[in-house]
Amino acid sequence: MDSAAPDVSATVEKAVVRDAGGESALSALSAYLEQDMQACNRAIIARMESPVPLIPQLGAHLVAAGGKRLRPLLTLASSRLCGYQSTPENQRHVGLAACVEFIHTATLLHDDVVDESNLRRGLASANAVFGNKASVLVGDFLFARSFQLMTADGSLKVMAILSDASATIAEGEVLQMVTQNDLSTPVERYLEVIHGKTAALFAAACRVGAVVADRPEEEEVALDRFGTNLGMAFQLVDDALDYAADQQILGKTVGDDMREGKITLPVLAAYEAGSPEDRAFWERVIEKGEQTEADLPHALDLIEKTGAIATTIARAQVYAAEAVEALSIFPDSELRRLMIETVQYTVDRAR
Repeated sequence: MDSAAPDVSATVEKAVVRDAGGESALSALSAYLEQDMQACNRAIIARMESPVPLIPQLGAHLVAAGGKRLRPLLTLASSRLCGYQSTPENQRHVGLAACVEFIHTATLLHDDVVDESNLRRGLASANAVFGNKASVLVGDFLFARSFQLMTADGSLKVMAILSDASATIAEGEVLQMVTQNDLSTPVERYLEVIHGKTAALFAAACRVGAVVADRPEEEEVALDRFGTNLGMAFQLVDDALDYAADQQILGKTVGDDMREGKITLPVLAAYEAGSPEDRAFWERVIEKGEQTEADLPHALDLIEKTGAIATTIARAQVYAAEAVEALSIFPDSELRRLMIETVQYTVDRAR
């Protein structure tokens, strides 16, 4: 690695220490899987190295921004739930957890360019610091790294699951672009968007845990269902937080979804329940994109008045219950209880 490149290893360690005092459910799950997570972080560090200095520099910036590492954590948890026994020579679950994180991070880099976002997890986004070209190209690099990790694993089944998820993520992002600024978008189409952009990777991250443990199809399907429903709940709550959270908690500018004309359930619910005057407001700011500084406070008032956040969280709770039920085929254990608590954390973020 070039001498001018940052020490990514030290950055990872600082980020992990900083996040350790975060949400108790995730902290408990991370603590339970501490050795696996440390091995995953080492794999991420190793694969971020490059003789091209900009790559580790941008990589260090991403790691410094923190993040919950929820998706790789789910791969590690699912594999252990299925009884996977690792050895120093056999760490498939770790390599695939790193692969999942690279897929996720690559999509974040591309998303921030598309959305022209300036904040990510409360800090300047990579595109704001390094520019759009660097963000897109390093995102491509991380996608390539993820496919190297899939190939190194050697399982065609694993490669099919993760490559299919990667394609579905791209489709979800394109579908979100197509529905942008369109208030006639059915709720079912919105749910299709969030399944593609978020839930598909959650599902794949969990399903490969059963595959590496060589478990029956029934357990693969259960973990796929768990991940899908957890991912749906997670994204629904994220969309609610865009209209309900403090900017420091949210980690991005409150109201970004409105400024970008994104169609999310809080907007659809507020539009459906609104008066003709309210609907005219949403049509102006979302469909026509005509916005003033006074529009976000008014939008937040309408969201609250119509109970749109409660509507969104109620639907998230339905998905969360489905996620918990999916784990019922596994025997009771501390790890299963921690995974269930992680589901509850997902919904509780909006409270």
